Amino acid sequence: MTADVSARRRQDIIEALRRGAVPMNGLDVLAVGLDRFTNAMDADLDRVASGSSVFKAVRGEYGAGKTFFTRWLAERAKRRGFAVSEVQISETETPLHRMETVYRRLVEQLSAEQFPPSALRPILDGWIFALEEDVLADGSIDEEDAEALDAAVGELLELRLAEISRSTPGFAAALRAYRTANADGDHATADGLAAWLGGQPHVAAAIRRYAGVKGDLDHFGAMSSLQGLLTVLRDSGHAGLLLVLDEVETLQRVRSDARDKALNALRQLVDDVYSGRFPGLYLVITGTPAFYDGQQGVQRLAPLAQRLATDFGPDPRWDNPRATQVRLPGFTIDALVELGGKVTELYAAAYDCPRVTAVVDADYIAELARAVTGKLGGQVGVAPRVFLKKLVSDVLDRVEQYDDWDPREHYALTLRSDELTDVERNAATSADDIDLQL
Repeated sequence: MTADVSARRRQDIIEALRRGAVPMNGLDVLAVGLDRFTNAMDADLDRVASGSSVFKAVRGEYGAGKTFFTRWLAERAKRRGFAVSEVQISETETPLHRMETVYRRLVEQLSAEQFPPSALRPILDGWIFALEEDVLADGSIDEEDAEALDAAVGELLELRLAEISRSTPGFAAALRAYRTANADGDHATADGLAAWLGGQPHVAAAIRRYAGVKGDLDHFGAMSSLQGLLTVLRDSGHAGLLLVLDEVETLQRVRSDARDKALNALRQLVDDVYSGRFPGLYLVITGTPAFYDGQQGVQRLAPLAQRLATDFGPDPRWDNPRATQVRLPGFTIDALVELGGKVTELYAAAYDCPRVTAVVDADYIAELARAVTGKLGGQVGVAPRVFLKKLVSDVLDRVEQYDDWDPREHYALTLRSDELTDVERNAATSADDIDLQL
């Protein structure tokens, strides 16, 4: 598997781990324990590609690998021709009850196999190109006859826009104007219209008048624009859209009125997915068990709790990956050691340094995994990020750079408070570390 990863992707993966972050690509190389989900997730992607829509809720404690899982799924989706977007839900920047903001972030993070974020412009241009190809395919229009080609494309565009116009007349009008501006070489207007289609606020009034649209997108306009975007993706050759709403558990920390609005917005979004309003959409949310099961989360809104209800038994081995909720059981020491071995092999290939795998063998990786876990109060689920960061930046980098450096002799694990997240810091703090005034 390591040999199948390009040199650039190897470097990108290693650099992300060195920073303590989840890599953006190449995750198949690092996947541990995800085989059980492969068939169910691929079947979901097939359903969406055929015109259905799917909703999935991913649950797991901190460190269980929720972000890794969704990015692993995103890679599989991209290879199947999907566009992908990952949106981080937050109280201040991306509140869930304001779908216009969620939609804007969706477009900003939109990517595809061949296009990095934001991929809206190349997708729009690909949609126009696909219209031209469809017109030329029947052979009735001469490619050299620009005027006839433009007229025929315009007619086909109106046919394709008919469905969008019924639900999102503003989106259809902006698309129509975008094509006209491009054909006229008016790039400034085309840029402004692309911004409006992407949900950006404060687009110049002159640009909006050009397309015949009014104001910025609101909550309901954003939902309709998502329908329009899905149609454009389908017509431009994409299989669908995988949308990940990450860290939805942050809703538990917002004011009660905002929390209730956000939970209701999520309930409405789930209902719209199930009703078929968004054909071609695979919606995934992530959250902690406390969000799904606690009174400050999903359980606060009974209709939403009913839609997400999933019966989990005591043994995760028998979980149903086809259920509405899927549970990530988190890491064990053995899983950490397996992951560390994969990273070490990838590092050796990235830097062409066989010495790395000779010095950092399975025994040492297990020793480091136990040491990191011990420093974090024995909580294996909290350890993966710190473990991989230490493995790459403190151990593998030194082994590669210094021929006489041996981690067994020259390295002692330390964890500084400023390099830990709040959850990791809490795990590292034991009762013995707290001074009580008696």
